[in-house]
Amino acid sequence: MDALHGIAGTSWGKWLGFVTAVWVQCISGNNYTFSNYSDAIKTLMGLTQLQLNGLSVAKDIGKAFGILAGLASDKLPTPVILLIGSVEGLLGYGAQWLVVSKTIKPLPYWQMCVVLCMGGNSTTWMNTAVLVTCMRNFRRNRGPVSGILKGYVGLSTAIFTDICSALFADDPASFLLMLSIVPAVVCGFAMLFLRESLKSGEVQDEESDRIDGRCFAAINTLAVAIAVYLLGFDLTGLSSNKYVSKVFVAVLSIFLLSPASVPIYLAITGKKKKSELDVEAPLLISQDNTETAATTEAAAAVAEQAVELDKVKKRPEIGEDHTIVEAVKTTEFWVLFVSFLCGVGTGLAVMNNLGQMGVAMGYSDVSIFVSMTSIWGFFGRIGSGTISEHFIKKNGLPRPIWNAASQILMAIGYVVMALALPGSLFIGSIVVGICYGVRLAVSVPTASELFGLKYYGLIYNILILNLPLGSFLFSGLLAGLLYDSQATKTPDGGNTCVGAHCYRLVFIIMSFACLVGFGLDLLLSYRTRTLYLKIQASKRSQRPLK
Repeated sequence: MDALHGIAGTSWGKWLGFVTAVWVQCISGNNYTFSNYSDAIKTLMGLTQLQLNGLSVAKDIGKAFGILAGLASDKLPTPVILLIGSVEGLLGYGAQWLVVSKTIKPLPYWQMCVVLCMGGNSTTWMNTAVLVTCMRNFRRNRGPVSGILKGYVGLSTAIFTDICSALFADDPASFLLMLSIVPAVVCGFAMLFLRESLKSGEVQDEESDRIDGRCFAAINTLAVAIAVYLLGFDLTGLSSNKYVSKVFVAVLSIFLLSPASVPIYLAITGKKKKSELDVEAPLLISQDNTETAATTEAAAAVAEQAVELDKVKKRPEIGEDHTIVEAVKTTEFWVLFVSFLCGVGTGLAVMNNLGQMGVAMGYSDVSIFVSMTSIWGFFGRIGSGTISEHFIKKNGLPRPIWNAASQILMAIGYVVMALALPGSLFIGSIVVGICYGVRLAVSVPTASELFGLKYYGLIYNILILNLPLGSFLFSGLLAGLLYDSQATKTPDGGNTCVGAHCYRLVFIIMSFACLVGFGLDLLLSYRTRTLYLKIQASKRSQRPLK
């Protein structure tokens, strides 16, 4: 164990941890794959659309219990958090596999809700372990870190879907078996190497910044290559050829392993990089490292006393470390929270109902729409993280402005889907995927910049309460009730609806919700413009913020 801690303290060991975090994210998007097997559950259990959407909401409610992962992130080591997530996912998705494979009789509805909730909650432990650890290890590159990690989450849906199509001909039972076993195996490996760097107190020099930039660029390039490869497989329809499908899976496996070349290269070349530690503010650099140990300890003691006295006098300012109680007392938190709800809530409604939307519009196979949403969601995540970071460094442009742009584009996408023109579902799934990806990748570092990293694990999990809340409001209530009002009964006790009218009103209402989110994101950009100018100055000068 000491040897593993020693590895984590090296430059290449920190990057090895980041690569294992990427692999964890590759398998932690299983919460977005419900459309791939929802129709099998609906048929097997004889559910109405409202009841099926209730199961979808139960899956997303699992994320509400992510608060437990947030609380644990400051108390438990990263490997333990990963272990909890992997075991919970094994049980949750394993139980669903037993039902769909007809190994056991269908569980009562409430028990299905419980196992779906467990599966949804498992990803919160994985995501919290990955995001909190990597954000602290790469404090000066939060945008790229968030973009890459959230990008791979987006790709994970396409990875699972395409592998299942290639090897198991879209069999929902085989798909659920993959969702239960593969994440547990990957998390087991990540437990060995993903941990907070022991050298996070050292200064990040210009050379280290340059090397980090090259490493991020390399992993970004590999991620784009994977996305293009998956996109090509989906558009060419090669899954029908079993030999080509096996070759596809083999090449994809090589692509997924390729990020390991980065820490291997650093280990071979012996590059020595250092990482910074923010002591008092999210983007501050440590004191001059020429000070003696005694002077440093004395200064730290004085600073700690000053901070405690300052806390008694006033609340922390935006940009400083906030407790969750202090954060929820700010206007910025609630503006970010509600705008996030408008974006991810409507996006989840589409992803959870893609199966039924495809059937309503006359498609027999909706797997391509699931993959398109995932792949283009990746481009939205990875692109927005890097681009937003670039414009902060260049001119201090507030990061939330990119959320505003995604909201207006998403509103247009819903209008296109409501028109139900030929190809509108295909176009809409791409637009929703991109904008949903931007929303996730931009909001993650924004929260850390506004409220600090000290309690980030808990604040992040409070923020993503919007996932179950949005799923309940837009998917469980809005989409479920309006669909059932248009549907006709089937002999097995369920219902079905065919035609553009099934979801038209749903799309129109969600477009208005996105316009509300657009206005809130503009407001947040205006309120944080001074903070981002300070962050820009700090990144350029590498001096503490005042």
